[in-house]
Amino acid sequence: MNQKSFSEVMERFINIQIDEAFDIIVAIANGGIVPAGIINQRLNIDFQTIKINLRDANQQPKFDQPQLLCPIDFDFKNKKILLVDDRIKTGSTINLAKELMKEAKLIKTFAVNGNADYALFNENCFRFPWII
Repeated sequence: MNQKSFSEVMERFINIQIDEAFDIIVAIANGGIVPAGIINQRLNIDFQTIKINLRDANQQPKFDQPQLLCPIDFDFKNKKILLVDDRIKTGSTINLAKELMKEAKLIKTFAVNGNADYALFNENCFRFPWII
């Protein structure tokens, strides 16, 4: 699997244009935590996590469908949300998160790699520089 350098990925974080104002960043744990933390340095808004899982550490499906592993314990109703994950392949995890938070005012997606409203890359899978 290819790997991007930390500086290459950070350059994209620095240059991505985020034109909307959001009330909250919601990271899909675990993969979305690092990218959401970096984006939060720019936006400086409320930051929460939602624990949804589909794949194991080797990126193999662990369940038939993504699973919510812990109840959502923050207020998202009528909020404008930037929903962050590291990689969007099929969209099933993001779609579950959107469905669970459907009472939000607006949900836009952010991914380091994949098809999202805001994406740093949209190409073949690569290893993220923060993965040990």
